[in-house]
Formats: sequence, C-alpha cells, structure tokens
Amino acid sequence: MKKLFFCIALMLGALASSAQGVGLSFSYFIPRNGEFSTPISPFSLRGVGFNINRYIAFETGASLYRMSGMGLMDLPIESTRSLLGPNFTIFVPAEIVFQLPVGRSQFDIKGGGFFFYGFDQNLNYGNFDRAFRKLQNWDVVNSNLSFENNPGVGVHAGVELTIPITSQVSISLETNYLMGSAKFPLKGNFSGGTLNGTNSSVAVDYKDAKVDFTGLEFSIGLHFNAGGGGKPSKPKRRR
Repeated sequence: MKKLFFCIALMLGALASSAQGVGLSFSYFIPRNGEFSTPISPFSLRGVGFNINRYIAFETGASLYRMSGMGLMDLPIESTRSLLGPNFTIFVPAEIVFQLPVGRSQFDIKGGGFFFYGFDQNLNYGNFDRAFRKLQNWDVVNSNLSFENNPGVGVHAGVELTIPITSQVSISLETNYLMGSAKFPLKGNFSGGTLNGTNSSVAVDYKDAKVDFTGLEFSIGLHFNAGGGGKPSKPKRRR
C-alpha cells in the first residue's frame, strides 16, 4: 500500500511540474447504480497538457477518488443499489480538447479514454442479500462471496466553460460522462429460505462480473493563472 501511494505522489508531482497554474475546485462523481463520490485532496491533478495547435490540445492528469459505492454489471441478479464499496479508486484520463474561444471566455469540448484501478475493495453484503432474496423469492439470505480485483479502462466525453473574472483568476464549470468497466469475477455461495420453511444453500460463480464505471463527473472551480506558456485563456489546475 505504501508503494502504491508513493507511485501516486510521484506521478502527481511529475504532472504538477508541467502545470502553469493552480486552482481550487469541487468535483463529484455520480455513478450509475452507485453513490456520490468525491476526490481526495490533494491527490488530484487534472488538465495538465499542451497545445497541439491554437484550437486543439492534449490533456491528462490523475485523481484519487474515495468511492462511496459502485455498481456491478453482467450479473444474473439485478440491483439499483451499490454492490461494491466503499473503496479507493485511481482515475487517470487522457483526452483531446477542442478549444473554442467565446469572447473572453473559452468553451472546451473534450473526449478520450481513461484508466482506473480500485483498491481496498469491499462488497456491500446488505445489497447483495437483498438482490439474492429477490432472485430466489426468499425471506432471509446470508451471502459469502470472494472476488478477483482487476484494473479497468473506459471512454469519456465532456464539456468545460472557463470564464475569466480578472486577468489572473477564472471560474470553470465542467461535466464529463464516463463509460468504463473492469473485470471483477465473483464466486461463493448464499444461504437462506422462507419463514417457516426449509433453508438451502446455492453456489455462485459469476465469471463475467464487471465493475460498472459509468456515470457523470461534475466540477466547479477557480483557476489562478501563474503565467507562462500553454493555453492562453485557461491555466492548468489542481483539484
């Protein structure tokens, strides 16, 4: 675990060395069939990159999210509640940005791919038991499952509006839609039955289960321009 955090800090430090400014922002991730999640400060640095030409840029970064709850997909059970979490998730996007000046402001259209890896994973047994009860039409269920954790990838697209307040301070509003998954095989068993009835145990082996990293990411922040090269109207920012 210490090595992992050292690698994260080293990566963020390298990204920060190329940033031309810093900023403060609030970001939230709303996953499908999951719960509100936020990045952990100061382990988040986004919008670091370079201009390809006047209107096109490349950006990357990294965020460490504390995920309150995530959904799982490709299961024979259905649940609109989080089956995974809480956990920590490293999120690393890479995107092409189309920069469109709108007066003194800038409107960005962006899209690309991302890598993520969740660690310190936990299963939400309460929601698993509810899903198994619905599947079997039982009154009581107690499940016992194990999982295999894997990194995941996905694609994303979004927009960002940056409005200058002064020559050194800007406000930004950003929304991204993410679609990703990671293999998350599950196996084990669940036991239960109906009241005043007999109990039984059912073995499960969900080899195709995946983490559902689909949802909306919102952020609002202030950017403080430190000057220098890069984009003319928007500094790189730390979240």
